[in-house]
Amino acid sequence: MKFYLSAIILTLLCLTSFSQTEKNYSSLDPKNPIDFKGDHLIYQNKKIELGPYAFFIDGQLSDKDLENYKYVYNSINEAAKHLSDGTEDDPMVLYIAPYVYWIDNPDDPEIRLPKQVGGTPFGLEIDCEWLTFFGLNTNPENVVLACNRGQTMGSKGNFTMFNFSGDGTSVENVTFGNYCNIDLVFPLKPELNREKRGSAIVQAQLAFSRGDKIVARNTHFISRLNTGPFWGSKRTLFDHCHFESTDDALNGSAVYLDCTFEFYSGKPFGHTVGTGAVFLNCDITSFTRGEQYLIKGGGPITVVDCRMEADYTSYWGWKEKTPTEERHYQFNNKLNGVPVFIDSHHPYATVEMKDKNILNAYRFEYNGEVVYNTYNLLRGDDEWDPMNIKNLVEAAEKKNKQSYRDLPTQLKIQPTRVSIETGKETVLLSAQLLKFGNYEIKAENISWKVAPEYDKLVSLKPEENGTCEVIPTNENDETKEVVIVASTHEGLEAASVIYVKPAFLEAPKFSELPKIKMSANGKLNVTYKLDMRFEDQSLVSWYRCSDAAGKNPIEVQVSRFDSPNLEYTLTTADLGFYIMATVAPNHLRCKPGTPVATVFNKQISSADIHTKSNILQLELQTLSTKYQSAVLPGFWTLDCYAPEDTHFYDWEADTTKDAWYYGPGVNGASLDTGLVQATKGARLRYTPVGDSFGNMKVSFTACPSKTAGQGFSSARAQYMDVFIKFDTKTLAGYALRLIRTTKYHDAIDCVFMEYKNGNAKPISDAVSTSCYRTPCMITVEAKGNKLIAHAKTSAEYFVISNRPEVLLEMDLESTFNPNKFGGFGFQHTGTVGSGATLIKNLSIEWE
Repeated sequence: MKFYLSAIILTLLCLTSFSQTEKNYSSLDPKNPIDFKGDHLIYQNKKIELGPYAFFIDGQLSDKDLENYKYVYNSINEAAKHLSDGTEDDPMVLYIAPYVYWIDNPDDPEIRLPKQVGGTPFGLEIDCEWLTFFGLNTNPENVVLACNRGQTMGSKGNFTMFNFSGDGTSVENVTFGNYCNIDLVFPLKPELNREKRGSAIVQAQLAFSRGDKIVARNTHFISRLNTGPFWGSKRTLFDHCHFESTDDALNGSAVYLDCTFEFYSGKPFGHTVGTGAVFLNCDITSFTRGEQYLIKGGGPITVVDCRMEADYTSYWGWKEKTPTEERHYQFNNKLNGVPVFIDSHHPYATVEMKDKNILNAYRFEYNGEVVYNTYNLLRGDDEWDPMNIKNLVEAAEKKNKQSYRDLPTQLKIQPTRVSIETGKETVLLSAQLLKFGNYEIKAENISWKVAPEYDKLVSLKPEENGTCEVIPTNENDETKEVVIVASTHEGLEAASVIYVKPAFLEAPKFSELPKIKMSANGKLNVTYKLDMRFEDQSLVSWYRCSDAAGKNPIEVQVSRFDSPNLEYTLTTADLGFYIMATVAPNHLRCKPGTPVATVFNKQISSADIHTKSNILQLELQTLSTKYQSAVLPGFWTLDCYAPEDTHFYDWEADTTKDAWYYGPGVNGASLDTGLVQATKGARLRYTPVGDSFGNMKVSFTACPSKTAGQGFSSARAQYMDVFIKFDTKTLAGYALRLIRTTKYHDAIDCVFMEYKNGNAKPISDAVSTSCYRTPCMITVEAKGNKLIAHAKTSAEYFVISNRPEVLLEMDLESTFNPNKFGGFGFQHTGTVGSGATLIKNLSIEWE
């Protein structure tokens, strides 16, 4: 009897506890009340039954409160441990009350590491089919899923809040926010506010997605660099969402409908994927200073009925340099209220869809209303219709007597950028028609053409299967660039660039073999005659050899840009060597012939040299950039190396290819030509001839690819050291280090380093400067016991006010222990391409 009485009392106590929690429950937002009933919710007059496929999450609930309820949690992370795969008709749903839910603990001092070397560190990985995050509030800013880590700021690698696996992921009425570089402000409960981790803009990402049929509605995606809203997803719809980002940020395989954007830099897409990204009826506000572009890499973009606002730029383009064969689509867009043609600098790249049937793939009118054709864009082969407009589309088709489904959005041609020789080769171009989402349909009725100016260079032979044979007919001497354009009757376009060569001739014969003569001014000249009528484009290379037979040759100079390098200026580095030249006969209508070598008839002596031994003015255009790891007096050592202080970031030097090249830069350095890193870790050292050196000065112009003053791709120990007073063999001496840090997104730090056995440590305070922009003129000097550096730029850029600690012109000075070394060099540990620095105007002086 006592047992039953105790059980009854216990049950009553539990019921009392349950009802007390439910009775006292109140969500944070009284304007959007949630009625929590223990086993169900009532929200907006709808009853939501909780169960194995419907969880309730509220961060206000204590762990003790949770003991009384099933399917109720106070964190996303705990709820994620109990998920079950949903279905398209019956998804797994997380009903989330207003609060800030930290997916990754911001107070944990541990650095987040990827599971695999070079991988991505994640806050939470979820493998679940048809999972929905539903915020129980009409304002997505009141339901925040948060983290605050990014590359080098709390993580090693580009920290990403979520990694989703599964089709059908859906989010509604929530904010995905990475608050690494922006403050979290939460008015509903100010105690949950949090300051950003740091001001420097680093890669701080939100969500990866390996899945199809991804939907976000009334959701905010907040970060800056690499925002990453469901990167990797296939068909993705963003409906009435808001995005804030800098570069490399947006999803490149998505439809953005009725969305708003804030762009804080010039290239919000790193690239788009397949059929690309579509903006429909969106509002875009740019805070970029200078020209606003949409994409950094490749891939198509379509912009329809969008309104762009910008106070600091009047030019909008697809990308900085849009390739000839690239095509993007637009219709009815305005910039600051005025109609705009996107990318007027490259008009061939923009297809204006007005009066073209292709517009129906994106929008049409029915009963006087505009309908955005998401059904056509997203239906794929399985009738996916997340906006539920199929019936409307069918009705419009009947009334307008026109099809609004299965309309392709992309025409592609392959190959492109190939060369064909007249009389010997042809190329077969293949057209591919794709519906949005990369669904291929049969390519029929493709039209092929070339501009009238190319008519005599090629003939086209179209086939019914969507192919076209291009037959070269170039009777000129020069190779010509020809653009082949394909189109559909609906208005899709694609292009291919073909280099059409004339019929090649045999390489010319020498009527006089090469020989080297010395002029009175300390220069060697190679002379020869070729039996030809063309301008000489022979490839002339110069070598230092150990004897008159040309043994042990080391290449030191080459020819570039179809200009034979006929003259070689002797320096003290040539003392004791025999100089050899090789000539590969060439002109514009042949392939280079077999090189013929000639060696100057005597060993170089001091009497032959007229240049000053204490000054090295470099002709970088002729410098050999062949991989050369030997450290020899008078020679350049060009190799690849991963310094000890970068090993934390798990990368290895690639010694299988040349580490440097001479040519044009990219992005911020695209208008310049010079010496550029070809691999991460590219290193260059010069070993002067002599045993002892005093004062020394290095001058050069740096042209960074990065345009915002940050210099390098990230703050992962990415820097460029400028060696001075350096022993190139033992790796001892000094350097000026230019390094990206987490302090600023538009400035680098400069600091003097001392090297011992290849390991470096700072010997000065670091100073920050925003002047590392193309062109940046830099000098580094060793004078007495002082190291002195100066840097400045002539570039015009926006200067943030009230920031005296960031210098517009950099001066740095430090004492050092003088040595007898005279070596010089560069060590670049940053990524290349968009993170490289072009170098020109290099000179070295010794005392």
